Amino acid sequence: MHSAATMLTSHSLLLPLLSGSVHAANLWATHYSGTINYLSFSGGALSVSSSAKTGNNLPSWITYDNAAPALYIPDEVFYGPSTGSLVSFAVGANGSVTATGKGTTPQGVVASTLYGGSDGKGFIANAHYQSSTVTTFKLPLTGGSPLETFKYTMSSRGPNSRQDAPHPHHVFVDPTGQYLLATDLGADLIRINKIDKTTGKLTECPSVKPAPGTGPRHGVFWSPAGNTSRVRRQTANTFLFVANELANTVSSWAVSYPSGGCMSMTLKHTITPYSGNATATRGTKIGEIKTKGNFLYTSNRNDKKFSPNDSMTQYTIAKDGSFAWTETTSSYGTYPRTFDINKAGDFVAIGDQTSSNVAIVARDTKTGKLGQRVADLRIGATGIPENEDGLSAVVWAE
Repeated sequence: MHSAATMLTSHSLLLPLLSGSVHAANLWATHYSGTINYLSFSGGALSVSSSAKTGNNLPSWITYDNAAPALYIPDEVFYGPSTGSLVSFAVGANGSVTATGKGTTPQGVVASTLYGGSDGKGFIANAHYQSSTVTTFKLPLTGGSPLETFKYTMSSRGPNSRQDAPHPHHVFVDPTGQYLLATDLGADLIRINKIDKTTGKLTECPSVKPAPGTGPRHGVFWSPAGNTSRVRRQTANTFLFVANELANTVSSWAVSYPSGGCMSMTLKHTITPYSGNATATRGTKIGEIKTKGNFLYTSNRNDKKFSPNDSMTQYTIAKDGSFAWTETTSSYGTYPRTFDINKAGDFVAIGDQTSSNVAIVARDTKTGKLGQRVADLRIGATGIPENEDGLSAVVWAE
């Protein structure tokens, strides 16, 4: 596997906005060639405003702190160097970035999240697919080693060929800010850790166990009241939705908070991303998962539902945490690894990894439906399917 050579293009597909109004916003996008790119979305045009080298091998994820503002970008390096680096940047005017810190990590970071401290941003955790670990760092980064490193093992292989070892794929915080979760694709586990907000230290709780061969990849919390952010209370009727990469399904889990104990979960409902609960075609790999209002979305890599492009799926969530397929639409590219919904909820940015483009589609805030593509931009060199190259992540700068 190899990273693509750096190449930026100013070409964009200009399509009129459905509303006919001028919309101005910015986004961040990383490319596996080693760049962080600041994008401008205005009046239906998408362009690269500035680009900088991240200083690590395979920048795989973007954690953006709008309040600082600051960026944290981990390294998915899995060959060559025995370690990677987590880097931080201060954000200046017009998307300028200045390196502010660095930490040495084990190989293979594929996702990161802020947690702990007085504001939920005192520490950062990382999921390492390649090296079967979760690491944490105290912020700001000072060039040292992790605060803690959790190295996971398995007594035997799982039923899928990719389940040769534990493979943490996502780390994220529950709505109370008291627990850090890690979805482990290799071990078929949703790992739960209690957070000491002052020290950043984690205490392992009993894991939740999906069925063998499920391969949980990413997760997102949801409640009928809309408490998907880190509110400082234990919320009733909280659910976790998990995108299962190996089974190509999505599951909902009912969350409970026993007094004085660890959070626990009960499996509620599982369906595929397709109408009639149809099975995904061979080679499909479900990717990212997000919620907005009472709607849930996943990206479906390599399903070629809109050949040659892949797809996005919208689901509607009921108050009891059950959910139903609503619609499948184009991802306007191949291998949609990440996507992000803006705060207003009227646009979705889709990061198509292999075709290395950011596609912005309109979203109806009432029905949740994804509409027409309103802008499109290729960033850097396109990739090769299944390689760690092309576009790695996209987030709105808000």
